[in-house]
Amino acid sequence: MYGQVYGQQQSASRAYLTALQARLTADGCSTRWEDWAGTQVLVGRRSDFRLRWMATNLHLFTVAAMVPEITVQAIESFTDSVLRYAKDTKGGLPVGLQTGVGAFPVLVSENVEPAAVHWAEAQQRTRFACMARPVVVDSTHQYVGMYRGKPALGRVYASHFIEKGTRYFYGV
Repeated sequence: MYGQVYGQQQSASRAYLTALQARLTADGCSTRWEDWAGTQVLVGRRSDFRLRWMATNLHLFTVAAMVPEITVQAIESFTDSVLRYAKDTKGGLPVGLQTGVGAFPVLVSENVEPAAVHWAEAQQRTRFACMARPVVVDSTHQYVGMYRGKPALGRVYASHFIEKGTRYFYGV
C-alpha cells in the first residue's frame, strides 16, 4: 500500500512540474531541463524591460525541482544556489548596471515541513540587484507557499513578481 501511495504522490509532483513547464512556455519563457548534482531541475528564463523600473532589464529565472522532502534548510540552500546560478548565467551587463536578476526557486514534494512553507511565505530574499521569491509546493495537499507582498527593497518589481508567481504557480 505505501509504495502505491508514494508513487501516486510522486506522480502529483511530476504532474505539477509538467504543468509548470507548460505555463512558463505559454508566458514566453525559454525552458530546459538540467542536471544539478544528480537532481533534474526545470529552468525557465525570460527577460523584461520597463521604463517604470528605472529603465532596467530584469532577467527572471524559474528553477524548479522535485525533492523527497522540503525543509527550511533545503529551500534556503536551493534559493542560494538558484541566485548564484541566475547571476552567473544571465549574461549581458553586470547586475546593478541597468540590469537585475529575479528568481523563483521552486521545490516540489509530497513531504513538506510547515516551517519551510512559513520561511518561503515570510519575505523576499534580496542581495545586490538580485531578488528571490522561494516557492514551496506541497503536491499532496495542493498548497503553494510563496511571498506575495511588496518589500521595501525591490518594491518597483513587486507587481511583476506577484503577477508572474500567480500565473506560474497557481495556474491562473
